[in-house]
Amino acid sequence: MSRFRVPIFVFFALISAAIFVRLGFWQLHRLDERRQRNALVRSRLATPEVDVTTLAGDSAMLRFRRVRVAGAADYDHELVWASRSYKGSPGINLLTPIRLAGRDTVVIVDRGWVYSPDGETVDLAKWHDRDSVFTGYVEEFPSVDGSMSAAHPRVLTRLGYAAVKRAIPFPVAPVFVVMLGDSTVAPDRLARLSPPPLDEGPHLNYAIQWFAFALIALVGAGVVIRQRRASEPAGDAYGERR
Repeated sequence: MSRFRVPIFVFFALISAAIFVRLGFWQLHRLDERRQRNALVRSRLATPEVDVTTLAGDSAMLRFRRVRVAGAADYDHELVWASRSYKGSPGINLLTPIRLAGRDTVVIVDRGWVYSPDGETVDLAKWHDRDSVFTGYVEEFPSVDGSMSAAHPRVLTRLGYAAVKRAIPFPVAPVFVVMLGDSTVAPDRLARLSPPPLDEGPHLNYAIQWFAFALIALVGAGVVIRQRRASEPAGDAYGERR
């Protein structure tokens, strides 16, 4: 059995190296996708701001477009997006329906973040805006369904289009708007949100790690083969033993 240990070890080392190389290239592919997404986000955020009522089409094509929402905030039907961490602190995001003049459909605006110790409850009346114009960028709902808190009917534990529609007695636009502004946390006002991060993420570092693992596996296999040959009697190469 001992004579099979080295071939088995080398076999698994080669298989492992092949898997590690495949994972490395997969991370490079993810990096390329991330760069393409960043380029798309930059280009859309750089476009001139338009009124939200002028946009139409597939939600993916509208995503990250800069828009202006002018209308009356319906605070009676405002929703809370629970468990939204911000700079390490627990809190919530306020999702406010904006009623547009001459239209039945409301547009949901994520007006920003508020500190909440339990990440779910907050005094909504304290955070009303005086503004009637909200500017930001278009975002897709993270999920189709979503879910509500069993204890708090206006609290979304998972943001989804269906859950929002069930909670608001008006037609709801299929996308929502993330309001931009001052993201500084203060006790007397909302912390507005920032544009999505445009970093390249950890993909390059992960790719380097996987390629390093592949190299280690190959080097290890080579070392074991060399040691095995060095330990064999000289006559083995000719089928003889001294």
